[in-house]
Amino acid sequence: EKRNPPIDKTEWDSFFDENGHLAKSRDFICVNILERVAQAEKGENTAGEGQAGTRGRSPYSASMCSLRRNYKALCQMYEKIQPLLENLHGNFTETRNNIAYDIQRLYDKDPLGNVLVDKKKLEKTLLLSYVCNTKAEYQRGFHEMVMLFQLMVEHEHETFWLFQFFLQKTEHSCVINIGVGKNLDMLNSLIALLDPEFAEHLKGKGSGAVQSLFPWFCLCFQRAFKSFDDVWRLWEVLLTGKPCRNFQVLVAYSMLQMVREQALLECMSGDAILLACNNLIDLDADELISAACVVYAELMQKEVSCPVICPPPPLVYCYSPLTDLVFFSAVPRLNDCPMFSS
Repeated sequence: EKRNPPIDKTEWDSFFDENGHLAKSRDFICVNILERVAQAEKGENTAGEGQAGTRGRSPYSASMCSLRRNYKALCQMYEKIQPLLENLHGNFTETRNNIAYDIQRLYDKDPLGNVLVDKKKLEKTLLLSYVCNTKAEYQRGFHEMVMLFQLMVEHEHETFWLFQFFLQKTEHSCVINIGVGKNLDMLNSLIALLDPEFAEHLKGKGSGAVQSLFPWFCLCFQRAFKSFDDVWRLWEVLLTGKPCRNFQVLVAYSMLQMVREQALLECMSGDAILLACNNLIDLDADELISAACVVYAELMQKEVSCPVICPPPPLVYCYSPLTDLVFFSAVPRLNDCPMFSS
């Protein structure tokens, strides 16, 4: 069998034009990358199938075969301990009921009546994630996120691992008891730094507005966009971790700036500002990402403790072996700012 060599710098550079934009289609690039990955995984599986080579390694660097086996083992474990959870774990039954209720409310068909979402598999994925992921307990909104992942991939084990990959890669930013509070604190700090006038209004008559924006982070902004493609466009940027680890805070700041002028002009209360923010729908992901990048550039120019900007290639990618997906981002790869790297 003919084997293509690994992608080197010359071939990688050929994928882009002089401005750093894609010179070839995404499909062409993905096929080339995934062919090499498949070859590498095939070679590893042939050389060491059944060996304990993945022990101690991140699950995301293991082969799809290993992830499938791991998922099967998790399902078997869950079936064995489910009676104990029902009898001894007080929150399990309540959580299971909440998951069932949320899923029941999902609309699972397209305009033609075709079923798009397997609700039983969706419920299973959410329950298994709740039992296995001690950092991220189930919260309202997870069912919508996992539904989108289920639409992207073919097998339920891929849905499960993609959700875990997303949570870990974004450092549990969407989890209420882990990342959401930090995001809101950073958003307040960012407003105070870049827009003192608006910050004063938000402390006065507009108080409470920022703290009420937690659904933006819990749902990773998915209700603000006009299409699933826009949702995933932002999510793939968040997965790259560029231009800074907490890029979602810059996104929220950019959205808040959309209502700033009206809020100051009409001296809006916190509830009125929140209502205006909730009406931000059908947004374009590329425009929002660009606006957030402008905010980041502005932050770099401020006299704050930030490293010097050094401009590398403007397009980066993040590959997830667990789903065989390549996530592209057209944001500039700038050095992290300490303010957004904690």
